[in-house]
Amino acid sequence: MPTKTSKAGAANASPRAIRQPSPTSTPYDWVAEADALDQRLSEIDSLEERLLEITRSVPGRITFSTSLGIEDQAVLHGIARSGANIDVFTLDTGRHFPETLDTLEASENVYGLKIRVMFPEAHEVEELVARDGIYGFRMAIENRKACCDVRKVRPLKRALNGATGWVTGLRREQSSGRAHVPFAAWDATDGLVKLNPLADWSLERLESFVANNAIPINPLHDRGFPSIGCQPCTRAIRPGEDIRAGRWWWENEDGKECGLHNRPRQKDAAA
Repeated sequence: MPTKTSKAGAANASPRAIRQPSPTSTPYDWVAEADALDQRLSEIDSLEERLLEITRSVPGRITFSTSLGIEDQAVLHGIARSGANIDVFTLDTGRHFPETLDTLEASENVYGLKIRVMFPEAHEVEELVARDGIYGFRMAIENRKACCDVRKVRPLKRALNGATGWVTGLRREQSSGRAHVPFAAWDATDGLVKLNPLADWSLERLESFVANNAIPINPLHDRGFPSIGCQPCTRAIRPGEDIRAGRWWWENEDGKECGLHNRPRQKDAAA
């Protein structure tokens, strides 16, 4: 459900707005427009102003996928306080920590927003479990990725259908695989502009922002869980470990992702 729109956030008719798709438009047009927005966002320091610039620049429906982690809670706060007209949704995989669901309810109560919940298709989950078993995702990387696909990627695609902009809470510091996350980029896979308003934020800045604004966060963050996913796939990290080391910890590969954010940019894919 979209939040209310402020006067500043309602200015979607900006002359700098990214053009709507047309039969004659090309992927290069979208890449260039998204790159121009990326530059403008890099020159804005305020999270709220970045979100408003996004709504001014990207026409159509802009949506925000929240995992209810600390980064996404900061973005949610920015959306609520700025009045940016951005639809908010989350993915319920059926395997969340109880604390994650508690954070969902607390967030709706604090900000007066309704966070749309997307679920996987029941028959796809049943087929997956019948084939691989309840914990089959630990037996092979292919099994784990298949589980993420059914429980996360496919519901995400349904939620993004028809959107022109996709806001996330990705930060460059989160992992080596995210070190070059842009503020805005054309996502050729989903045919929209992917937007990361926290891309350049440090963990110190993030934690200060959350504390100074009394933003509700998942209590698991204070128990050694900097990155929180499904309960069977997430553990607390040990001192000195990468902040995503607790995700799918039984795997021995770098840059572990579930498939939501590891798609190539159009110009990179063409390289």
